[in-house]
Amino acid sequence: MTADGAYDVVVLGMGPGGEGVAGRLAEAGLGVAAVEAGLIGGECAYWGCVPSKMMVRAAGLLAEARRVPGVAGSVRVTPAWAPVIDRITGEGTDDWSDADKAEHFESAGVEVVRGRGRITGPREVTVNGRRLRARRGIVVATGTTPAVPPIDGLEGTPYWTNRDAVVARRVPESLIVLGGGPVGCELAQVFARFGARVTIVEGAGRLLPREEPEAGALLARVFAGERVETRIGVAVERVRHDGDGFTLTLGDGRTLRAEHLLVATGRDIDLAAIGAGNAGLDEKARFVEVDERMRAADGVWAVGDVTGRGAYTHVAVYQGRIAARDILGEGGPAADYRAVPRVTFTDPEVGAVGLTEREAREAGVEVRVGFAALGDSARGWIHGPGHEGLVKLVEDARRGVLVGATSSGPAGGEVLGALVVAVQNEIPTARLRHMMYAYPTFHRAVEDALETLDHRQADINT
Repeated sequence: MTADGAYDVVVLGMGPGGEGVAGRLAEAGLGVAAVEAGLIGGECAYWGCVPSKMMVRAAGLLAEARRVPGVAGSVRVTPAWAPVIDRITGEGTDDWSDADKAEHFESAGVEVVRGRGRITGPREVTVNGRRLRARRGIVVATGTTPAVPPIDGLEGTPYWTNRDAVVARRVPESLIVLGGGPVGCELAQVFARFGARVTIVEGAGRLLPREEPEAGALLARVFAGERVETRIGVAVERVRHDGDGFTLTLGDGRTLRAEHLLVATGRDIDLAAIGAGNAGLDEKARFVEVDERMRAADGVWAVGDVTGRGAYTHVAVYQGRIAARDILGEGGPAADYRAVPRVTFTDPEVGAVGLTEREAREAGVEVRVGFAALGDSARGWIHGPGHEGLVKLVEDARRGVLVGATSSGPAGGEVLGALVVAVQNEIPTARLRHMMYAYPTFHRAVEDALETLDHRQADINT
């Protein structure tokens, strides 16, 4: 603690982006105060990426075991939830303790300040009545919270968010998932594979509305085979809860009943709560607007979810590196979001990068698309049960480069890596066609999709 409460930089929020900035600046010799009201590491480490993917992994093992008959013999599968929670609690989150992380930052010279920080003036943050002054400026990295829609009767009921789902001590008999985006789809499949009767309700016209329609349709077909019911294109009008569970009234007049309700309808940002206006920012804005160096205002940088560039850990870390370089005057490449990768960790995984076909058309791009079904590939045929997937390519026909791609399948997120490189570096599709693709691999479907660019009609929406 400094005698006068002055630091070079105050980092407000210690999720992945804030962690990266604080660590880099302290390493460079700056005086850093890191303010965190919750756990250092944030949503990703304790309720998002890490524990949820442990759940996905466990559910995936059950699914693979159930695919043994007809391929490798016979097996009896008995799901057990306790090992999942034990692993999350022990290996994943250290029983939701950040003591080791706090010690790491303190030993690196960062002062960790516990409490809910609020910007109270230019280059000033107040925490529990203590004023922290920042000579160079403030880095806003406060993340997001689960968005809860204003549905009649929902407020005050014991609904779940993703945080409640990852600490659940047992699998409910039945579960309604409100929201068919990545979080809703991942958790729906997990609980279904552990025995819950699951229904997804999504107001948009398909699952994963941010992604290509083919990916959402594929996932819906897979879910139907796993007895996950999907209600698409319908709103929830009313929620009621009694001692035994939830009753939802839908816009079409039908009702749904389940023991638990999981709300997975996106994320919210409350800029007024952190006093953004006192730093010259618009508190009514949906996100903090930043330039290519993460500057939001004089003496203010912002990184992570609050910038609206995607609620992904990798975006926050990427932006954190840029902000740290700018604060230190090191220069380096500016932010480039042409090839932001995104992966939904369902089975099949849905990986995507860049623009969807619709986004490209709306941007005025002369579009050609390529498509290949994973089941038609050699690896898909060899893989057998669980091989569902696809590769879809979106090409700027004038320039002959990919501006977007989707890779879905048993290793969709891993196959995506090559496509990210292609989109980021604008590698000509003619050059991609003349590469060698290892046989038999899932990524060989990229070659198959490239071959259809000349022969497939531009509009392949289904």
